[in-house]
Amino acid sequence: MGMLKNSHNLQTVATLTVLVLMSAVFATFSDRFFTISNFQNVMRNAAPLIIASCGMTAVMIARGLDLSVGSVLAAASVLAASLAVAGFPLYIAFALGVSFGAFVGLVNGLIIAKISVSPIIVTLGMLNITRGIAYLITPSAILVGLPSNWSDLGTSKVIGLPLPIVIAALVALFFHVLMSQTTFGKRIYAVGGNEEAARLSGLNVSRTLILLYLLCGASAALAGIVLSSRVGVGDPNVGIGFELQVIAAVIIGGTSLSGGEGRIIGTIIGALIIAVLGNGLNLVGVEPFWQWVAQGTVLIVAIIVDRQVQDGVNRANK
Repeated sequence: MGMLKNSHNLQTVATLTVLVLMSAVFATFSDRFFTISNFQNVMRNAAPLIIASCGMTAVMIARGLDLSVGSVLAAASVLAASLAVAGFPLYIAFALGVSFGAFVGLVNGLIIAKISVSPIIVTLGMLNITRGIAYLITPSAILVGLPSNWSDLGTSKVIGLPLPIVIAALVALFFHVLMSQTTFGKRIYAVGGNEEAARLSGLNVSRTLILLYLLCGASAALAGIVLSSRVGVGDPNVGIGFELQVIAAVIIGGTSLSGGEGRIIGTIIGALIIAVLGNGLNLVGVEPFWQWVAQGTVLIVAIIVDRQVQDGVNRANK
């Protein structure tokens, strides 16, 4: 257990070092990088990614995967926006948007846990379903004419910090405590480490997986609402490719594709790496298409590193 903890600490230090070095490189190319306004911009951009990645971290530790988070983000945000345009109070619109995400996650979890269908197949299908729902909610155009206070969630400040950052910090704290300080958190790692052994030891694996996918869907929906509030519109096109950013952030942060390993602090650093990469490339004038190439490369490299680490662990255990 001590060696595993040291390994996790070393991995956290390594990813943090990558973040610092990346920031230093971008700072040499742009004098705007190390400014307060740019720092706040990076954190605002990172907030939805951190929120959704926390839910994905829990799912991936249990050896699951959710490819529908980008579409859930879009559908939940346009649902909340359409309700706000229709005159619903914002707190009800936001609550129903998050509830929609939780419901999608619940459906994913039920099919995966109860019918034993591959998470990739289920959530890939749900990706299309929820994206279609987003377009059905607002088939003609981006939703505008939102209430004047719609953007408060994405632009207000609390104790001098942008509210999206505060929300992301609270979500991260919730998942950190859930996974490191509770019995349910121990069950997550047990399921990811060896699902059959967890089942034989008396754990309700199905219920654990269902709750995890529900939380993942809810966090993706909350991320969508925060993002939509910040940009001030309800856009059914938002979040295309977002699931790849989320998976990249989680894997870069040290969560294993093989399950059983991962920490929220690592995921936060991974999300910041993705956000800093995009922000830095923008500042130095790199075209958006190359940013997609860079993010895809980072994802592939992270998966290769994860594979090498797992092979090394397996060899050490033999």
